[in-house]
Amino acid sequence: MSLLHTNAWRSTTSRLILIYGVLFAVWGLILVAVIQWETNRYLNGVIDQMLVQRMHYLAATDAPRLPATVDAASKIDPHGIMSVGLFDSAGHVLAGNVDRIPAELHVDGRAHLLNGGMPRPDRVEGSIRVRAMAMTLPSGQILVLAKDTSTIDGLGAITRRALLWGISLTIIPGLLGGFLLRRGPAQRIRELQLATEPIRQGDLTKRLPVSRRGDELDLLAGIVNTMLGEIERLMNEVKGVCDNIAHDLRTPLTRLRARLYRTQQQLLGQQPEAALVDACMVDIDAVLARFRALLRVSELEDRHRSACFAEVDLARVLREVHEFYAPVAEDREQPFDLDIQPLPPVRADAHLLFEALANLVGNAIKFTPIGGSVQLRASMDRDGPRIDILDSGPGIPADERDAVTRRFYRGDNSRTTPGSGVGLSIVSAIVRLHGYALDIGDAANGARITLYCYPVKPGEVPGTCLARTVSVARHEATT
Repeated sequence: MSLLHTNAWRSTTSRLILIYGVLFAVWGLILVAVIQWETNRYLNGVIDQMLVQRMHYLAATDAPRLPATVDAASKIDPHGIMSVGLFDSAGHVLAGNVDRIPAELHVDGRAHLLNGGMPRPDRVEGSIRVRAMAMTLPSGQILVLAKDTSTIDGLGAITRRALLWGISLTIIPGLLGGFLLRRGPAQRIRELQLATEPIRQGDLTKRLPVSRRGDELDLLAGIVNTMLGEIERLMNEVKGVCDNIAHDLRTPLTRLRARLYRTQQQLLGQQPEAALVDACMVDIDAVLARFRALLRVSELEDRHRSACFAEVDLARVLREVHEFYAPVAEDREQPFDLDIQPLPPVRADAHLLFEALANLVGNAIKFTPIGGSVQLRASMDRDGPRIDILDSGPGIPADERDAVTRRFYRGDNSRTTPGSGVGLSIVSAIVRLHGYALDIGDAANGARITLYCYPVKPGEVPGTCLARTVSVARHEATT
């Protein structure tokens, strides 16, 4: 998956911002809850003390004067937050501004919180919570006192609003700061990914950029660059050894073949010596073909030939390939169809494209049974030209498609078929040189090999056996 298209909110910086934001919000809620609980406890204690003091004051009043005192106490409250009521033992109102004794209020001389409020003629019941107290006097009368908790509730609302504003004023700048902090690493990651594109295509001479910051990304880039340098050295050593072996042995083998040829001419008509010499020459020719293929792959992987690219007419190259292999397919009684849609020119090496397509078509004809069919088809994909080679052969098993482009690899279906196992290696090298993509899959009645003749965009999901990554949805939709 491409880092260029990664969801920005899945980055490490964004996750840290989210985690700290959640922790801050949770801690703010806990802090406000504790503050509000402590404040409510303190203010409820103050109200309860006030109720106890007034209850003792009224209870000490003479019984004949108590109704008038209760009425006076209910009228002198300018804000109407105090409720006072005097009832007889049967609960009938004698004085005050309370209609009745609430059922949830216990007559025990202790303060209680009434969420339903105090029933009064001047307010709707249940609209205001109160702290209330009721006590039975020596005369048998019941005295009720209550005070609204609107002050406590208002203070709690102020606290909650303050928390909301505090969180908002903290999170919004935090998000803006996090966005700015995330842009820098995201830009660095994009630069690193762009730098890895040629490395991923096989150019081990490239290195990741290192800034002057010396941060973690620079440290990681330095480690990767060191690894790339060592890999490049080892690859060059192995490649050099293989090339030297192929080059150095080709000369003595060529001389040996020439001597065997002269011996063959001298032994014409003599059996079994002539047959033995013929078999030796066949084996030497096979070894020389392998060496030539190895040197050809090394030449293509050198990448210097890309400087000679020019505009190429794909249709013309395809027609040449078709004309070249049509007689071979005819000898094997295989219908060989050519289907070319209008195609734009591509920047490539025409000879190398011909070599790659000829190799793919030759393999399709070779592995398709006699009487089968082969089709060479060119069309426009949504991003550029694509070439499909379809045949009715056995195809390449899915578990071998990643390995068939290795040098000398031969699958189970091809071990009994003549060949060196280097053909698809040459095709893969040509594809990588052009920056194209190769995909091996299944067709309706056999095998399919698709060559995408355009640079593949970074971040596309890999398919199978690719020189570059190719979107799976792309070739599934067009197959």
